[in-house]
Amino acid sequence: MKNTKYILLLIIAISLNSCSHYNFTGTGKIDAKTFQVNYFQNSAELVEPGIERTFTLRLQDLIQNQTNLNLTNSNGDLMYEGEITDYRITPMTATADQKAAQNRLTVRVNVRFTNKNKETDNFEKSFSFFYDYSGDSQLVGSQLTEALDVIFERITQDIFNESLAKW
Repeated sequence: MKNTKYILLLIIAISLNSCSHYNFTGTGKIDAKTFQVNYFQNSAELVEPGIERTFTLRLQDLIQNQTNLNLTNSNGDLMYEGEITDYRITPMTATADQKAAQNRLTVRVNVRFTNKNKETDNFEKSFSFFYDYSGDSQLVGSQLTEALDVIFERITQDIFNESLAKW
């Protein structure tokens, strides 16, 4: 019985020790205390007003919610910057009378990530995602909000995974 307690204690200790470098969001040990997300300018040919502010805030919120890093306006240990380079609506399928049956909104964001403490993590990369919607509807109001929610959720998660989760 005494040996069973020691074996059980050893198994628990090994289990807890093996998880020390990861947390529930999937990030490894982050050698930083602060992060900074600079304003992402909208340099796309087709401009949808306000998406640059929405995207910047979404990226800040995601990092704050999934890490214990503190947001700062300057001199962050981790810095995200870039621009929205493409906002495009393209017809995907057509009907017999030459009208679009389905359209696709695609957003592309170019991101420059800088880690002051570990320069090998630095990158510049483009991230994009899309949202398909009916050709009979206009991309305005709640449908535009839903489309941008889906797109920005995916792009910000991809940026997070590339910069901090290393997936």
